[in-house]
Amino acid sequence: MPAVKPQAAYYEMYGWQGVKALTETIAYAKAKGMFVITDGKRNDIGTTMEAYATAHLGATDVAGESVEAFGADALTVNGYLGTDGIKPLAGICKERDKGIFVLVKTSNPSSGELQDMKLENGATVYEQMGRMCESWGEELMGKYGYSAVGAVVGATYPGQLAEMREKAPHTFFLVPGYGAQGGGAEDAKNAFDKNGLGAIINSSRGIMCAWKKQGFTEEDFAEAARAEALRMKQDILNTIGEIKY
Repeated sequence: MPAVKPQAAYYEMYGWQGVKALTETIAYAKAKGMFVITDGKRNDIGTTMEAYATAHLGATDVAGESVEAFGADALTVNGYLGTDGIKPLAGICKERDKGIFVLVKTSNPSSGELQDMKLENGATVYEQMGRMCESWGEELMGKYGYSAVGAVVGATYPGQLAEMREKAPHTFFLVPGYGAQGGGAEDAKNAFDKNGLGAIINSSRGIMCAWKKQGFTEEDFAEAARAEALRMKQDILNTIGEIKY
């Protein structure tokens, strides 16, 4: 199943009209059978995090009617407030068959300033966060051995990606960095397990701006995006081999 990851910031910058458009984007994608990951990187605790969880993954009672504000299938979150910030999300994931992706080893150049630092136990910050994802997901396991608590691990750091695949065997990965950020299929392949499962590889600008590289006009945006998505799919399949369910 294809997945799409709308970035909430690019909608929110247009105010309430943009937020309305985000709702419509998610509804359209789901109507086409896509798995929708809202890239919001939400982070808080207690009732505030419960509200974020309800907004993006759950439903609210409005005059006796259960209403989904956004209705995404998954949400990116920042786990640096610890369990207090994840527990409210985990509850909704279990109740409504939803998922989250926790920032672990991000793809940006300066990620190592904090994430690569060593803790007293000898682990890096990103490794410790990966361990916490494994723990948070223990009661949310799916049929293929992965939990509803996923992790964001960038393709721009293939060594760390391979390390985390080994150390977080039950954590599904969302892998940014393919395409415009410099990552390729050879970098991203470390996210997958021996069956070719365990990861979603993300390409944003590489697909959205494909028309610029292919010599198309803006009017041919959709055709160029489709061609790049298919090329990316084949590139990854050629690298990881047959997917076994």
